[in-house]
Amino acid sequence: MGKFVISKRTDNDFKFNLKAGNGQVILTSQGYGSKSSCENGIESVRINSQDDSKFERNTAKDDRCYFNLKAGNGQIIGTSQMYESENGMENGIESVKNNAPGASVEDETVL
Repeated sequence: MGKFVISKRTDNDFKFNLKAGNGQVILTSQGYGSKSSCENGIESVRINSQDDSKFERNTAKDDRCYFNLKAGNGQIIGTSQMYESENGMENGIESVKNNAPGASVEDETVL
């Protein structure tokens, strides 16, 4: 089962990573000014990850593939790692769809 991990960036903004069951990061959020905004972002991923049209598929300048997950308002709520192929990217999207709805939340900011 996947999990969301909340942490702080070097600028003290909050962020989350969605990790697959094997521990691999499959989605990384933007920075959030507050923990509650970060938690709202996690809920947005849970909801929007079930709608394939919310995944924006892209190709970087070096021809590697990646995707963004967008909220209903079009704002990017998470970005994937870089993939060597479209097939790898599609597998990453499927992993987000499968892991996000039931993923637990681990908060590393309260250590």
